[in-house]
Amino acid sequence: PVSVLYWMLRRSSCLLDRTALRKACAQQLAAIEEAGTFKHERVITGPQQSTVALADGSNVLNFCANNYLGYSNHPEVVRASHKALDTHGFGMSSVRFICGTQDIHKNLERDLSEWFGTEDTILYPSCFDANAGVFEAVLTDEDAVISDALNHASIIDGIRLCKAARHRFKHMDMADLEEKLIATQDKRIRLIVTDGVFSMDGDVAPLDKIVALAEKYNANIFVDDCHGTGVFGDGGRGTPSLFGVSDKIDILHSTLGKAMGGASGGFSSGCKEMVLLQRQKGRPYLFSNTMAPAVAAGCAESLRLLRSDSSALDHLRANTALFRSEMSAAGFSLTGHESCPIVPVMFGDARVASNFSKEMLSEGIYVIGFSFPVVPKGQARIRVQLSSAHSEADIRECIRAFVAVKKRLGV
Repeated sequence: PVSVLYWMLRRSSCLLDRTALRKACAQQLAAIEEAGTFKHERVITGPQQSTVALADGSNVLNFCANNYLGYSNHPEVVRASHKALDTHGFGMSSVRFICGTQDIHKNLERDLSEWFGTEDTILYPSCFDANAGVFEAVLTDEDAVISDALNHASIIDGIRLCKAARHRFKHMDMADLEEKLIATQDKRIRLIVTDGVFSMDGDVAPLDKIVALAEKYNANIFVDDCHGTGVFGDGGRGTPSLFGVSDKIDILHSTLGKAMGGASGGFSSGCKEMVLLQRQKGRPYLFSNTMAPAVAAGCAESLRLLRSDSSALDHLRANTALFRSEMSAAGFSLTGHESCPIVPVMFGDARVASNFSKEMLSEGIYVIGFSFPVVPKGQARIRVQLSSAHSEADIRECIRAFVAVKKRLGV
């Protein structure tokens, strides 16, 4: 019958479509494998800390986490999170504007605003979400975005969602930025957008120079300081504080998922009107569940620890200085700001970086090789990330392993 033939053809078409999807994905995966850039996930069976337990039963020193202040498994942070489970429950099952706002969220927003010296702060599930929310909510086709060429993927994706004219300036190139500012003088808002710390290179945006250009050409400034918060500046207030320009930054974004406990959560901070507009129009804020109460409590405790005791930050800075000086003396090519705990060890070739990281694991050091498309072709590296949780002995053991593997591989 015709009806039977119809359903047979439809079923056959569906199978063909499913096969096409599978084949297309398989081809891309094969190409990634062939290029030596396939990313394998190692499973950790315990908490995030300086020494981690892997699924194969081994224990290794971890030098690839964003756990800059060692708060990811800090007992006071864990205790605060446990307490919030008892007092505020596990989850909110709601977005903020319906029934997902607790006092714990408002208190954290208040504390962040006080710490950064801003008028108001809005929490998001992540800083990726904050970057996806702010540009579309604030900017229109009357405006222009002028973005550093090496900004984080979340910034790039967020900018794509808005209707503002898009311009890109060469990485940390102030002459090129000035050209873009001159070319956009007819726009209502000229928003200069930059990372504070560039996570793959460890370099720091020259915010003092950016501020000077912004004032000269009447522009506003957005800084994503995910890798700067808790690390740079007075008391860990980030790269704007490092350059003494905190009051010149119009929109400050950062994460609570790195130095500040390492769980999840991000925020947008600045003038009250900008923040309130995001509460009304920021799509990830309006359509994503609230940050879990236990996570918010742990982040709040991380902030309290940082504000009350500088020892973790002081130790992080000492570890950074030791590692950078000793690795340079051993003949490794390093990039980034001299005070940045993100230390790219450059190899160039993707396979070399990948093989080197595997050999490092055999030496008891957990590091990861990065290559295209995460970084430009020909600029593969191992990104070492230092933590306050590392002892001096841990740092020296990592350096020893680098030297041993370098000799063994002849690179």
